[in-house]
Amino acid sequence: MSRGSFVFTSMALRSLQQDEDMLQRYECRRRLASWHLSTSYMLKKEVTDGTPQRSGTSLPAAVCQDAVVQNALYTGNLEVLQELFPRGSRVRLIIEPRGGDMRWVATGEGLWSLSYEQELTTPLHITASRGFTECLRLLLQRGADVELAPGGITALHESCENCQPECTKLLLSHGANANAVSEDGYMPLHYCTQPESLECAKYLLQYGAAVSGCSSDEGDTPLHVAARNGLPDHVELYLRYGASVDKLNTEGLTPLNACCSQHQEVGDLQRYFKVCQTLLRAGADVHVADQDRRSPLHMSCKNANPDIVDALLANGACVNDMDYGGEAPMHNILKVVCYKVLHQPERIVPALLDHGSIRVWPGALPKVLKHCSMSPRTIEVLLNAYSHLKVTDTWVESVPPEVQKEHKEFYDSIFSLAMTPRSLQHLARCKLRDLLQGRVHKVVPKLALPTFIKNYLLLEYRGYVH
Repeated sequence: MSRGSFVFTSMALRSLQQDEDMLQRYECRRRLASWHLSTSYMLKKEVTDGTPQRSGTSLPAAVCQDAVVQNALYTGNLEVLQELFPRGSRVRLIIEPRGGDMRWVATGEGLWSLSYEQELTTPLHITASRGFTECLRLLLQRGADVELAPGGITALHESCENCQPECTKLLLSHGANANAVSEDGYMPLHYCTQPESLECAKYLLQYGAAVSGCSSDEGDTPLHVAARNGLPDHVELYLRYGASVDKLNTEGLTPLNACCSQHQEVGDLQRYFKVCQTLLRAGADVHVADQDRRSPLHMSCKNANPDIVDALLANGACVNDMDYGGEAPMHNILKVVCYKVLHQPERIVPALLDHGSIRVWPGALPKVLKHCSMSPRTIEVLLNAYSHLKVTDTWVESVPPEVQKEHKEFYDSIFSLAMTPRSLQHLARCKLRDLLQGRVHKVVPKLALPTFIKNYLLLEYRGYVH
C-alpha cells in the first residue's frame, strides 16, 4: 500500500454509494426542471403569438443515461416515476441503456475501439414491452410521444411483440398509429407472432390496422405471418376482417404455402393443421406453387404433417406434380422419414399411394430401406404397393444391425422373400389396387366387404410382409 493511502470501511463505502445516488437524483431533477421551464416558455409564447407550437419542435427529445430514471422504468416503479415526472411536466426522453454487448466501432482516422453496443429506446418502449400499464398511463398523461422510434420501432410494435394487450390498447387510445412502419418495414400486426398476441391484433384492427398491409421486403401480409407461425385464431380473425386468402408475397407464397412450408415440431402439428383447415374452408388454392414449383402438398410432405396431407388430398391436391428438381411429394416424405419418425410418416405414404402416387423405382428400394429403416410401418406400406420384390443381400446390408435386432420379426419377414414368392392374397390386392389406380380411397370404403378386408386393401399395418 502506498504512502498516504487508506482503506475504506464497509460503512464508508455504503455512505459514498448513497451520496452518489443522491447526486444522480439531484442531477435528474435539475434536468427535468430545465425541461419544465422550456415547456412553460413555449406555452407562454403560444399564448402571446397566438400560434400553436408542435410538441416535436417545442421540446426536442433528450438523451437520458440517468440510472435512477432507467431503474424506475425497467422495474415499473410507479411511485418513483410520479416523483420524477410530477403533474405539469412533459416526458420526451430517449433512453440510452448502460451495458450491452461489446463491438468494434470506427472512431475515425483508421482507428477502432471496443465499445458497448447501445440500442436507443424510450420510456414508452420500456414500460409497454414489460406490461407496466399504470407507468405507461402516467407517461402518456405527461405527453410522451407515442410515435417516437429511436431504435427503428415504435412502442406499439414493442407491446405487440411482447403480447401486452392492455398496453397496446392504451397506446392506440392515445393516438398511436396502428399502421406505423418500422425501420425494417413491418407494421404492428406483423409483430403479432405468438398465440398470446391475439388480443393485441384485435385492438389493432379495431383502431384501423390494415389487414392486408404488406411488409416492405418479403411482401408478407399479417395472414402470411399468422399462417407461418401456426396461429389459427389469428388466421380466423384476419379472414373475418377481409384478408385475401391467396395473396402472394414476393417469394410467390400464399398463406397456405407459408403454413405448409414452415418447420413443425410434433407439438406444433395440430396448430398448423387448424390453420390449414381454416384457409381451405376460406377457399385457399391447393395448386399454387412457389418459385421452385413446390406445391403445398410437397411442403407438407417434407414437414411430415399427416393431417395436412389428408386435408390437401381431400381438396384435390395433385400427388404426382413435380418440382424443379423432378421430385414428387412421395420423394419428399421418404427423404425425411428418418428425422420424422414421431410425426407418423406411415400415415402419409399410404395416403399418397391411395390417391395414385408414383412408386419408387424398385432398384432404389435398398436405398429407401436404409434411410427409412427406423420406421418399419413406412417400409411395410411401401413394399406392399409392389406385386413382386427382388430381395437380395444388398437389402440385408442396407438395414443397420441394431435396427434389425430391434425389429427382428419384421425384417426377417422381408428378407425371407428372397426365397419365397408373395402370397396369392397379396397379389389379388395389388391387382385390385392397380385397377382402381387413384380411386382407391373413394371406392374401397364403399365396397360391400368386411372391414378387415377393406383395411387390408388400404394397406393397413400388420407388422410383417407376406
